[in-house]
Amino acid sequence: MQSLAPSSTISMKSIMRTPSPVPTPHRLAFTIQSAASRFDSASNTTNPAVSAAVPSTNNLSSGGVGKSRTDWQSSCAILASKVVSQQQNTEKTGGADNITVVNGHKTLDLVPIDNLPKPLTITDLSPAPMHGAQIRVAYQGVPGAYSEAAAGKAYPQCEAIPCDQFEVAFQAVELWIADRAVLPVENSLGGSIHRNYDLLLRHRLHIVGEVQLPVHHCLLALPGVRKEYINRVISHPQALAQCELTLTKLGLNITREAVDDTAGAAEFVAANNLRDTAAIASARAADLYNLNILADGIQDDSSNITRFVMLAREPIIPRTDRPFKTSIVFAHDKGTSVLFKVLSAFAFRNISLTKIESRPHRNRPIRLVDDANVGTAKHFEYMFYVDFEASMADVRAQNALAEVQEFTSFLRVLGSYPMDMTPWSPSRED
Repeated sequence: MQSLAPSSTISMKSIMRTPSPVPTPHRLAFTIQSAASRFDSASNTTNPAVSAAVPSTNNLSSGGVGKSRTDWQSSCAILASKVVSQQQNTEKTGGADNITVVNGHKTLDLVPIDNLPKPLTITDLSPAPMHGAQIRVAYQGVPGAYSEAAAGKAYPQCEAIPCDQFEVAFQAVELWIADRAVLPVENSLGGSIHRNYDLLLRHRLHIVGEVQLPVHHCLLALPGVRKEYINRVISHPQALAQCELTLTKLGLNITREAVDDTAGAAEFVAANNLRDTAAIASARAADLYNLNILADGIQDDSSNITRFVMLAREPIIPRTDRPFKTSIVFAHDKGTSVLFKVLSAFAFRNISLTKIESRPHRNRPIRLVDDANVGTAKHFEYMFYVDFEASMADVRAQNALAEVQEFTSFLRVLGSYPMDMTPWSPSRED
């Protein structure tokens, strides 16, 4: 290592003290690194002359550097880091003196570093089947509705967003107000919810999962109200139908009125202080609206289950490591004669169908048998909704749909999603 002469120390002092024009980032970095290198060489030399010169370097208090070698190195490191940061900003903007004015701010730090949003990844767009992160889920009804319970079962830590109509729940996802929508499609007693089947075709959302929720109805009234005082019961039409026999057994041969949803009926009784009216809703609705449960588990059939589907803007990636279900809708411009061929495509490949639902074709509700318009028979045109137990990642499903496409004039995959395999739990009575 080359020895450092005392004159080198004087030179370093002059570097730190002599006024000079502001150097460019490259020149300033080189100056600091050169000075630090010389200082390190001086501290490691065995030359007596240099040893005598080193203390004078450490006492450069007038230069604002520090009183020890450690302080000197710290100062150099701080200055070097500032130079590197300034150099990076200069490279991005084409020069330190040419910072572009953005929205009136002559600075590059428009957003605090700690508040930068996390970039979206493919995991966010195509979550795993058991996805349960904090997301916003739209449902039809008010807090306490069975749809809210289904949303909580599908996404335990979600933020549930109530919507007054099914259509609003679809639009909430499409407009990025919500991340998911949980909507009922069929009930074991009441059958299919046709409105949502029509909306599935009208909107471009994808089914990403399903959840089956046991329905447990309760008769609710204001505190202090007894059954003898009630002359009216309100609830959703299906809830009224599902509890008709039990209400008769309870001696409640009274007026039944339908409202939009079960929890809404409980909210209506509480908000209007109706002491002559009871509501059929869930036990959670009773807690939310401060109502008493006059009768628990009043559904006529304990095997009362509603199936919900989860909807998203993007489909999930199909898998084969767990049971999957796929939902499709198709139609043919020559009527229903193609239905047998479509079903055969799945039967030949040993694919089980779990549901077939037909709905009148909205754009072409009537089909003429021949071209003449006099004395000819007219038939409804139908859209067919089919659920089958297979994933789109399964070669059998791919081949089946390829064959179905040859027979149909319209085919759309609504979603390929994991089946709800949670054990069924009956009502509390059982």
